[in-house]
Amino acid sequence: MDGIIAFFADPQNWQGTLGIPNRLVEHLQISLLAVALAVLIAVPIGLYIGHTNRGSSLAINLANIGRAVPSYAMMVIPLPLTLSLAPVLGYEPTFGLVFLPPFLAMTFLAIPPLLVATYAGLRSVDRELIEAGRGMGLKERQILSRIELPLASSIIVGGLRTATLQVIATATIAAILGGGGLGRFIFDGLNQGLAGRSSIYAGAILVTVLAVGVDLLLAMVQTRLTPRALRKRPTLGLRRSLGTGATTARGASMESGEAQT
Repeated sequence: MDGIIAFFADPQNWQGTLGIPNRLVEHLQISLLAVALAVLIAVPIGLYIGHTNRGSSLAINLANIGRAVPSYAMMVIPLPLTLSLAPVLGYEPTFGLVFLPPFLAMTFLAIPPLLVATYAGLRSVDRELIEAGRGMGLKERQILSRIELPLASSIIVGGLRTATLQVIATATIAAILGGGGLGRFIFDGLNQGLAGRSSIYAGAILVTVLAVGVDLLLAMVQTRLTPRALRKRPTLGLRRSLGTGATTARGASMESGEAQT
């Protein structure tokens, strides 16, 4: 415990390219880029299959298969390709070793939860509302943007929360390939043996705090996007239903009593 406190109290760990602020920026940078690319890929596909229900089985099954592939395997599989394309596309081999493999792996891991959440959100919308929109003369694009998307937005953000947490966790092991981020503290500590335990624990704490902080932020966004009618406590609806049931029971007993008399 003293070693962890000493690690955070050391001014050297808060400055320079090896300091906590720079490592945090590196971690957020690659994570946000991966999530942004996954959103651009998964959300349009999810909106299409959720609205039309065409190809939904194939898309969802492929997404579930993608969830079964380990994160480390995701980074290693594209490694030969990214290195071989370096002279062809003109980027540095270091870029193809350090950045591209974890970036592609994190993007691939973020697509399934976003795709499934978008599809599930649109399919959860009451079909009667959609038919009412068609009856009012709304076009399919207007139904999607004015009815389905607003009602499904909270579920889509829920998928974004899951994808973001997976990406933040995967960015930690990107340090295996020599990348930056907060995972650098963990693997540097592993290389130091017993002397690096404080660095390992500090890196784990930093990643945990980052993940929890981002999740809380997205939870607030999800709550704001949830329709106000759905934010009510379920106990209120239960009490109302119980009250209605009791009133109905009393009315039925009174009617039976009058019938007997």
